[in-house]
Amino acid sequence: MSDPRAEFLAGERPDDVALFLADSYVEDDRLEQFGEPVEGGVLIVVDGESGRNAFKAATGTDAMAFAKSAMATESQIDDDLTDGVCPEEGDSDGGGDADESTDHGVQFVFAFAEEQNEDVGGLYAEGDVVHAYAKCDCGTAYSDRWTAEP
Repeated sequence: MSDPRAEFLAGERPDDVALFLADSYVEDDRLEQFGEPVEGGVLIVVDGESGRNAFKAATGTDAMAFAKSAMATESQIDDDLTDGVCPEEGDSDGGGDADESTDHGVQFVFAFAEEQNEDVGGLYAEGDVVHAYAKCDCGTAYSDRWTAEP
């Protein structure tokens, strides 16, 4: 039996995308038939075109436009793709949201894997790279990337 999420995170599915949709963001039990129910939501791994279409249908946003906007802000996204650390969370130095009562849960995550490319160098020379983009309940979009674990 295959494990699409494990295969995706290992860099074995470079033509696919992964989507995490939080229960608090999308309340549609039908999503579970397309993905894996996980704590707090559902994780879907599908071919790129279908995934981008599903992302747009669920969020109302073009996946690649969202990724481009999220690239401007880097912060940690959990390697299981279901959570992250909003860069605005607990920021009381005047640079961001100092309201501790603001919910900073992840609404959704969009991710894709890029195959190793030694010519590019850096992280890409080390192995396949997972690119992940998240949107927080507070509205902040942020990104992370890491080398896939085979």
